[in-house]
Amino acid sequence: QVQLVESGGGLVQPGGSLRLSCAASGSRFSLYDTGWYRQDPGKERELVAAITSSGTTNYADSAKGRFAISRDNNKNTMYLQMNSLKPEDTAVYYCNGNRTAGVVTYRYWGQGTPVTVSS
Repeated sequence: QVQLVESGGGLVQPGGSLRLSCAASGSRFSLYDTGWYRQDPGKERELVAAITSSGTTNYADSAKGRFAISRDNNKNTMYLQMNSLKPEDTAVYYCNGNRTAGVVTYRYWGQGTPVTVSS
């Protein structure tokens, strides 16, 4: 069992920056592929950025060049550095962790942290 807790969201002006954190409790965090998703009311949850257990990263086109995902397995924490924020980045941001063991896939979500980009 893994629990994920996001923090770092808030209100920021366009062009500003935020750093989101996702702290994981439980064992074997380093084995999990993890990612950041976001969701606007009335829209589907979408992938923002992902980082595998081996450190390979993947970004949505909207995040490329502005966001950076990273993880510190020693601290059981994943980060999302968001720069040059735009109003369309406004959403609730969720962290996610996945691990497949044999035929079983374990998938966990945090409770979300809201990000509002507005002047």
